[in-house]
Amino acid sequence: MATLWRMADATLACALLAATGAAAADPGPGAQSPPASPTVFAPGTISGPAHDSAPAFTTDGDTVYFTRSNAAQSTIVVSHRRDGRWSEPEVAPFSGEWNDMEPAFAPDGSWLVFVSNRPGSAGQAPIEATYNGSTQKGGNLWRVERRGRGWGEPERLPDAVNPNTSTFAPSIAADGSLWFMSTDPARGKFRLYRSQLRDGLYETAKPLPFSDGSATDVDPAVAPDESFVVFGSGRKPGRGIDLFIAFRDGDAWAEPVWLGDRVNSLGSDAEPRLGPDRATLYFSSERVVPVAFPRTREQARIDGVRMLAWDDGNYNIWSVSLRPWLPRVQPIAPALSQP
Repeated sequence: MATLWRMADATLACALLAATGAAAADPGPGAQSPPASPTVFAPGTISGPAHDSAPAFTTDGDTVYFTRSNAAQSTIVVSHRRDGRWSEPEVAPFSGEWNDMEPAFAPDGSWLVFVSNRPGSAGQAPIEATYNGSTQKGGNLWRVERRGRGWGEPERLPDAVNPNTSTFAPSIAADGSLWFMSTDPARGKFRLYRSQLRDGLYETAKPLPFSDGSATDVDPAVAPDESFVVFGSGRKPGRGIDLFIAFRDGDAWAEPVWLGDRVNSLGSDAEPRLGPDRATLYFSSERVVPVAFPRTREQARIDGVRMLAWDDGNYNIWSVSLRPWLPRVQPIAPALSQP
């Protein structure tokens, strides 16, 4: 499938996508250029016909773990970059037995946190949860350590960062503190939470002040120094789930900024992650490449090959530079004293 896509006219596809970039959110003072249009990541290999999301890169950028899923299953897979090309993904050594998703590396790459519905201990049932109006596969956060070129055995994290069975989308700060999403007990909507790691122990997670439960907030991707966070939200302009960025000012957080309709599409845009350079944003989107009609039969063939390879309206992984926004960030202390 990947080979077929590379034979198609990828340049034309990207040009068509770029042509759809309309207005973009103002990156604010200090920005040096307008936002670029996103580009699809490794089409036909990493971005394939299934739902592909939540990439977690090793520090050298040459290995990526990500979620591959459909309505029945979710698995963490791994791909390696060799000679400039990404390998066909394989099931990660710590995944496959249960419903696993959303890997997140610690900034130093020595350990990883992911979501799983696996039982908390032997003999228990897999986790279920009720959210979005139905009973679904649940999730808790699990940690797994690097062991040379391999991995240790996953261990469930404590209740301080697993407040219920609807705990998803971990992101790890440089000091080991954890950000994640979980349902608000009062309103039932997803909110963003943060747990401070202090003396090797996680403190009880607290909601972020800009995530008050009035709108659905999901999938935090926090900078290692916690100077900013990118996340998905159903807040205004209210087109579904769009991507926003919020900046920290001392111990306070500024109002989140919508990333605009060059980065966001009319479908769902979620699962943001920062690349190894901390300035490239990877995210998942339901967008498809526009098709211009009338078209030639040859263009129809190319469009069909692309559709079978990845461009089918399921989540694919896209990337875009965050640099137009990042000049707003000021030097700050490495950790928050209060969430």
